[in-house]
Amino acid sequence: QVQLVESGGGLVQAGGSLRLSCAASGRTSNIYNMDWFRQAPGKEREFVAGLILGGGGASYSDSVKGRFTMSEDNAKHTVALQMNSLQPEDTAVYYCAAKKFDTRWSDTYNYWGQGTQVTVSS
Repeated sequence: QVQLVESGGGLVQAGGSLRLSCAASGRTSNIYNMDWFRQAPGKEREFVAGLILGGGGASYSDSVKGRFTMSEDNAKHTVALQMNSLQPEDTAVYYCAAKKFDTRWSDTYNYWGQGTQVTVSS
């Protein structure tokens, strides 16, 4: 089993920055990729950024490309999401999610964190 714990959310003014982290524990050797999602009130959850662990660069949604940067620290089994130039529309609960190697082709994520709130004031 794998546990994901997000941290780093908070309240920031428009134009500011926040850095989110997601720490994985447990059977981390099973993890294939880790992605960030977000869900704003009244909206569906949407993909933000993701990467294959040890596999190279991250991918981003168009809405955050150029402003957000995702990175990994393999030794610490942690991924981070550096969020710059934040706007009120970035306000949401941000979730970390992961898939196992043997289900990497599935659309279903095996593990989810509890989420961390990001609020951007105008």
